Amino acid sequence: MYTAAGQLDREQTVQRLAPLVKRIAYHMMSRLPSSVQVDDLVQNGMIGLLDAIERFETGFGATFETYATQRVRGAMLDGLRENDWLPRSLRREMRRIEAAIHQLEQESGRAPTEKELSDSLGMPLAEYQKMLQDARGHQLVYFEDMAGDGDEDFLERHFTDDEADPARMFADQDMRKHLVLAIEALPEREKLMMGLYYEQELNLREIGDVMGVTESRVCQLHSQAIARLRARMLHGEEAPVKKKGRPRRG
Repeated sequence: MYTAAGQLDREQTVQRLAPLVKRIAYHMMSRLPSSVQVDDLVQNGMIGLLDAIERFETGFGATFETYATQRVRGAMLDGLRENDWLPRSLRREMRRIEAAIHQLEQESGRAPTEKELSDSLGMPLAEYQKMLQDARGHQLVYFEDMAGDGDEDFLERHFTDDEADPARMFADQDMRKHLVLAIEALPEREKLMMGLYYEQELNLREIGDVMGVTESRVCQLHSQAIARLRARMLHGEEAPVKKKGRPRRG
């Protein structure tokens, strides 16, 4: 895989890791709207792979595959950012859902049901679920949520990590700790779905088979779970505080 000069052989490396780029693209597609083309993701990913070949240096403790994976994902995310694939109007609606989740959790001390959320938003349950379906691709973190003071933004920092800063890494570890606790507080079906997707790396169709629901229903559960996590993370909370009172009926 290396040339006589000790550098990565560009052509052989591209051929060997092209399947990795496609695998990352298809995994990312399962949480993106249908308007996104997988070929566009692959194309951006290949640009990231070529960039990784040019910039990789041995002796920093990471294998080339690990480094290339970060670069490929980062290039795909850069392409998505440029195309702004989730409409701002829909993003605003998801923020309304997040605000409703936060309010209801504060009032009841537990995770609200879909019916409670749709009632709070003043819309039929079917319309609320369609909004979740349309929001396929809703993210836990947006660029405007976590933008830094300079040119570097949150996702660029995480996926490229050219110069790891200890203070920054500590902050990220703290965020992960709170995120794990917030995931643990999700309703059981949403927690199962998140585990199958992010830990087992199943696609939405496979998750639907496991859970006995349609792929569109998995999309809804994913969007709602992300909204719950955002509501807690962005308000600095790990989980709703349980309040004493009469048990909920139904």
